[in-house]
Amino acid sequence: MHFHVITLFPDTLNSYLNESILKRAIADKKIQVSFYNPRDFVTDPKKRVDQKPYGGGPGMVIQAEPVIKAIAKAKGRKKKVKIIFFQPEGKQFDTAYAKKTAKQYKHVILVSGRYEGIDARVKKVFKTDDISVGPYVLTGGELPAMILIDSISRQVEGVLGSFDSLEEERISSHDVYTRPEVFTYKKKKYSVPKVLLSGNHKEIDSYREGK
Repeated sequence: MHFHVITLFPDTLNSYLNESILKRAIADKKIQVSFYNPRDFVTDPKKRVDQKPYGGGPGMVIQAEPVIKAIAKAKGRKKKVKIIFFQPEGKQFDTAYAKKTAKQYKHVILVSGRYEGIDARVKKVFKTDDISVGPYVLTGGELPAMILIDSISRQVEGVLGSFDSLEEERISSHDVYTRPEVFTYKKKKYSVPKVLLSGNHKEIDSYREGK
C-alpha cells in the first residue's frame, strides 16, 4: 500500500510515522508514504500558494493549480488510484471504508487542505472521495490523513503481524485488563472482573460482547 500525501506541512506527520507499528510497516515495506508539497509546483519565488477567496470572506484559499500538479505527480500513470479530499461535510470515514480501500487499491492520494480550504475546481479535474473524520473542523488535513493512513494500514496483511490483532475481526471489549489481578489505590482495592479469570471462554466471550 502506497500513500501519497498532498500537504503544505509534510513534517507534521513524521513523528507519528517514525514510531511503533507504522515505522515497522514502512521498514518492512508493507506500506510506503510519500509527500508532495504544492509549494514545489509554483514559480512564485516566495512559494505562495494561497489567495483571497472570491465572493469575500475571511482567510485564504489554496489555489487549484499547484494542488492539481501535485496530485498529477502523485498519480502518474498508475491505475486504480483512490483520491481522497478532506472536508467536514464529507462522508464519515469508518472501518468499512478502510477495509474496502485496502482491498481495492494499492495507491491512495490524500489531499490535505489548510486555511479556508482548497479551490474546489480540483475536484472537477480529478474524481475524489469527499471524506470527513468527524463532525468537527480541524486546522488542516494532516491529522485526517494520518488517521486514514493508520486505519487503512491496519488492514494491510502483515502490518499487525497477526490477523487476530484486528479488534474488529474478533470478540473484544472496550474495557481491557492485565496484571496485577488486584491493586490498591488510596486504600481502595480494584480487581479484575472474575469472569476474565474463570477460564470459561464462552462466558468470557459473552462478557466481552456485553451480554
